[in-house]
Amino acid sequence: MNHRDRIPTGLRGWGGVVAMVVACALTAVLTLTLLPRGSAASASGGAGSGGPGTASASLAKAEECEDPEASVKPSRAEGPTIDEIKTRTDKPNKLIVGIDQNSYRWGYRDPNSGELKGFDIDLARRIAKDVLGDEKKIVFRAIPTNQRIPAIQNGTVDMVVRTMTISCDRLADVSFSTAYFETGQQLLVPRDSKIDGYNDKLKGKRLCSAAGSTALSELKKKAFGADISTVVPNQLDCLVRLQLGEVDGVVTDSALAAGQAAQDPTVRLAGKTFTHGEYYGVAMKKGADDLVARVNQVLVDYRKNGWKKSYDAWLSADLGKGMEPPDPKYLKD
Repeated sequence: MNHRDRIPTGLRGWGGVVAMVVACALTAVLTLTLLPRGSAASASGGAGSGGPGTASASLAKAEECEDPEASVKPSRAEGPTIDEIKTRTDKPNKLIVGIDQNSYRWGYRDPNSGELKGFDIDLARRIAKDVLGDEKKIVFRAIPTNQRIPAIQNGTVDMVVRTMTISCDRLADVSFSTAYFETGQQLLVPRDSKIDGYNDKLKGKRLCSAAGSTALSELKKKAFGADISTVVPNQLDCLVRLQLGEVDGVVTDSALAAGQAAQDPTVRLAGKTFTHGEYYGVAMKKGADDLVARVNQVLVDYRKNGWKKSYDAWLSADLGKGMEPPDPKYLKD
């Protein structure tokens, strides 16, 4: 029996093949490993533990948050977090970045070359090049959706570059760079579904979202009578559930949904985005202001030279031409 023979017929299209490979990979030995709390990375300082930082302006707590996209001002100054990254015992002079390896166009492992590619991967490499002088001085670690914040807090990674939406609630736990992409929530459904958007037709329908996601937060506010009990650790797991017929729709960021529709022609986007003004940022440990400021400086340069090239390469085919990066916002002194 070959690999193709083992794929259930319930999985449809190329996306089904990819999803099953991903499901199998969860039980296989991965080159990208999420280290547990108390691992060697944490015990030896691990990913940068932060500190007061060079930009002493404290990021807003969730209860005081009015403008979550506002971040510390850009700077090239060195500080305790960057010093620790360069000198720590475990993986010195390597930037440890939490990413997704299963989101087509954003962060995925190319089945032909085995290399990690995508819009978020390009940005992560650009940050490594600026901070450490070489884009190859980077360690990628695959992080499930619901483990992004814990991975930062316990020192498994220095930062997460993984389609992570900036929000007031998350600012209570991590710090964010300025925004590097704007998105909104959207529905992904089977091509023959009668669901046409975020409306009353969702009553009684089974919807899937990822734990810790903006999608789940929005569904808890209003679901039009849909069953929202299917909550999975990783966003791509929802696509698998949809392909198996276990749910009627998936709610996720429109940018991710577009990528999934591109990889599996048996699914489609339903209606327009039903939220607006959601922004992806690079997440880092609270108090690591020197690293946040450095990433913000990288983004200043990247918006001018790099962002459009990466967008055209990975996202324009699904999201259209002419999109621009969001303007940065900074905390007031």
